Amino acid sequence: MHPFSEPSTVDRPVDQPSRSPSGGTAASNGHPREVLSPFVARHLGPTTAEIETMVAALGYDSLDALIEATVPGGIRLQQCLDLPTGLDEAAAIARLRSMASQNQVWRSYLGLGYANTLTPAVIQRNVLENPGWYTQYTPYQPEISQGRLEALLNFQTLVTDLTAMDIANASLLDEGTAAAEAMTLAFNARKVKACKTFWVSEACHPQTIEVVKTRALPLGIEVMVGDHRQFDGATPVFGVLLQYPATDGAIYDYEDLITQVHATKALVTVAADLLSLTLLRPPGEFGADIVVGNSQRFGVPLGYGGPHAAFFATRQAFARKLPGRLVGVSKDTYGTPALRLALQTREQHIRRDAATSNICTAQVLLAIMAAMYAVYHGPEGLRAIASRIHHQTQTLAQALLNAGFSLGDHPYFDTLRVSVGDRQVEILSRAAAHRINLRVLDDETLVLALDETVTDADLRDLITVFTDPPLPLPGGDGNHPSSESTSERVNSNKIQNPKPPHHPITPSPHHPITPSLRRTSPYLTHPSFNRYHSETEMLRYLYRLQGKDLSLATAMIPLGSCTMKLNATAEMLPVTWPEFGQIHPFAPLEQAQGYQQLFADLETWLGEITGFAGISLAPNAGAQGEYAGLLVIREYHQQRGEGHRQVCLIPQSAHGTNPASAVMAGMTVVPVVCDDEGNIDLADLEAKAEKHQDNLAALMVTYPSTHGVFEAGIKDICAMVHRHGGQVYMDGANMNAQVGLCRPADFGADVCHLNLHKTFCIPHGGGGPGVGPIGVKAHLVPYLPGHGLVNGVGGAQGIGAVTAAPWGSASILPISWMYMAMMGTRGLQRATEVAILNANYLAQRLAGHYDILYTGQNGRVAHECIIDLRPFKKSADVGVEDVAKRLIDYGFHPPTMSWPVAGTLMVEPTESESLAELDRFCDAMIAIRDEIRAIEQGEAEADNNLLKNAPHTAVDLVSDWHRPYSREQAVFPTAFTRTSKFWPAVNRIDQAYGDRNLVCSCVGMEAYED
Repeated sequence: MHPFSEPSTVDRPVDQPSRSPSGGTAASNGHPREVLSPFVARHLGPTTAEIETMVAALGYDSLDALIEATVPGGIRLQQCLDLPTGLDEAAAIARLRSMASQNQVWRSYLGLGYANTLTPAVIQRNVLENPGWYTQYTPYQPEISQGRLEALLNFQTLVTDLTAMDIANASLLDEGTAAAEAMTLAFNARKVKACKTFWVSEACHPQTIEVVKTRALPLGIEVMVGDHRQFDGATPVFGVLLQYPATDGAIYDYEDLITQVHATKALVTVAADLLSLTLLRPPGEFGADIVVGNSQRFGVPLGYGGPHAAFFATRQAFARKLPGRLVGVSKDTYGTPALRLALQTREQHIRRDAATSNICTAQVLLAIMAAMYAVYHGPEGLRAIASRIHHQTQTLAQALLNAGFSLGDHPYFDTLRVSVGDRQVEILSRAAAHRINLRVLDDETLVLALDETVTDADLRDLITVFTDPPLPLPGGDGNHPSSESTSERVNSNKIQNPKPPHHPITPSPHHPITPSLRRTSPYLTHPSFNRYHSETEMLRYLYRLQGKDLSLATAMIPLGSCTMKLNATAEMLPVTWPEFGQIHPFAPLEQAQGYQQLFADLETWLGEITGFAGISLAPNAGAQGEYAGLLVIREYHQQRGEGHRQVCLIPQSAHGTNPASAVMAGMTVVPVVCDDEGNIDLADLEAKAEKHQDNLAALMVTYPSTHGVFEAGIKDICAMVHRHGGQVYMDGANMNAQVGLCRPADFGADVCHLNLHKTFCIPHGGGGPGVGPIGVKAHLVPYLPGHGLVNGVGGAQGIGAVTAAPWGSASILPISWMYMAMMGTRGLQRATEVAILNANYLAQRLAGHYDILYTGQNGRVAHECIIDLRPFKKSADVGVEDVAKRLIDYGFHPPTMSWPVAGTLMVEPTESESLAELDRFCDAMIAIRDEIRAIEQGEAEADNNLLKNAPHTAVDLVSDWHRPYSREQAVFPTAFTRTSKFWPAVNRIDQAYGDRNLVCSCVGMEAYED
């Protein structure tokens, strides 16, 4: 029985007045009585009356009738989903609180690239918990994204400065993924194409090694793991991966080794601890080609593994091969400096199966937090934090030496390797009594890593654990400046130029950091890292940047395929609860029972919604889900002795990550054409499935289609692929048009990834975080992703780890749990129905003014529609970019541009937008059509008009005006904009200039001296 199977006492029938989100009949879709949680009315934009108005405008007598006309009857569910009844907000929070209380927040000194941290309150409240930051979309429209782009440029600068590399991207998913991307870059750049060996130091974090091995296997790359001190170059390799400091804390001088590797023309990747680089010589100074790592300890909670922002830095020579997003500096129409994403950011959409990576996402919200942590503390503050941690580690090391323990033979930063002999069980037992987690390296060795949250009292407890009865803490009672609590330092207004920590005693550390390993070069010299150290200044800086960005807190963001809907506050509250945020990803499972219950609920609910037998929550982005799902299919064929099945059929309309993911999974992409209606051409599919039947691995299909329609032939498509020996992978980007109405597993899909950051309400955060779990049918359950550091994860014959943490971005899963718990069975279905209603209403209102490119049966669209702007290029020389930028003047984020069809806008209103907001958007689009008509009829100049000059800024308004239209027409085109104007920060940006003149980090202080 489901944990929420009892009816909620606060549920109300839909015939109650006003805000009840009704519109259907009481017994629709097998429901004996339609009962909805009060939260459903909060989530849905239209009221009951508005739903009835829209339904009538479409020519139907009920919402059910519209759904019957839109969704093919052959795939419709005949009864409701078996999910819990929805709870109201207070009841859901209370239920989740009870679950969270089962998590035990111990002090974890486990290391492995994860550290507890103190999130400055000004950043937690004003970034992480602020919808002005977390509801933004990917900054593909740079004129209304300048604040977020500046924050990401700060992140890139932070990374390049600390690593001493030339260029860095705007973050990746996690350290393991970043290391795997580095391997791929080195593989693609190798000089000897026959060489397929990648060498990895055994001193790397074990989860990183496992993710690298998973990525290498389908590409035919051999991963050799060994002691870097024994590396002799006898075996040709194309790349080497090193850890700095090593996973056991040792700091090695890699310079001679790197010189040796470079002599063989191979590339060297160093996985580095970013904070340690404030004290240690950076990898760029001793020859690294690529530097990767995790910025988590820069103020981002542990969160049981994520989300965190990884980083990837490299030399300028590889700038065009850099995976992920890259923020660059360009200029606008008037030469004003402006930021935007560089071209290669979306290269997978352009190059498809020739792309070098399927990464189209980043961990933007977390990268912004890490960057702002560095901005707030500044270079001296970061060094003070690192110095304090290192001093504490020296103090602890001396105490352990005094107690007779043996430490490692190398310098260390914050992590100690302690040989305990036969006392390990005794020490671990005492640690448990103090609610302390230590890492077991082997039967006689423990590893412990300190962090910025450690106090002198914590040090005493650690010494007690090892030496009971305890020895005195070296250095006296700890009453010296360095023992000031970190929370006090975080909130101090005097942190701009803090003095180095003063230590009344000088312990004799076993192996101090030698001069050759110490950092001497400056870093973070840009003004952004040297101005905002008081909370007043920091707060103003954050709000100044936020004001330059359009988010859901400003207006509707009607992006097709991206589902920018409400991220309810009640869903977001649990993210910052310590019971979810302060758990180490490799803490013992018995300390994370609340998380385990959360995972079990989500797996059960998502399985019921999709019809699949097994769910993996590991993938931490949609593209990661694609990749994981295809690896599961690959392993299924391998285990059946059909490893030769490597052909993947992909419709030409597919999202660009689909073919890129297929190539990463070792498959050969064969495109399938679409017919004039935008559907998969069944004849072409049949021909290619038959041609490749001996080697067919899979078909990747999006449903509803990328063109925004329910293809009536989806069951036949799946059956056709199965008939020829292949599996069906469904891209779940559009699952929000299916929930409660149909299920992928029922109509033939074998695997499907789900974008929890779309359908299930995890916010986009400016382009990340995301979660992309996969569901599979029973025959594929044995191959679900596993994890070498945690038993019981994945299937019995599971593929290797696809993410560094066992459950990916675990700390944001409570958002989706809250959404489903509050919506309940019928509420989830109602959300789908209203999403379809809103899209069809919008399409019908605009149909008399624009051509709607594709429709399904009965002339209906699914949850999104494509507006064809191509005719205006010929009639008025107006392109899709002109219309998009003019929409900014009307206060909207433009819809998806030129995808899946060039010269079009793909619009998705979602279920969360009200009738008033839909009408406001339609009115804007109709007004823009009139502006185009004025050009067509010669009433407006062809090259100097409202569209060509859009978007218009406040500076335009007060500048000399020599344009053939009024200021009011330009910036206040509607009554709404006169009272609620959103001002773009810059005019239209010259994208080509930025790509020709690639600048991707902040300039130094000297540029501001004049």
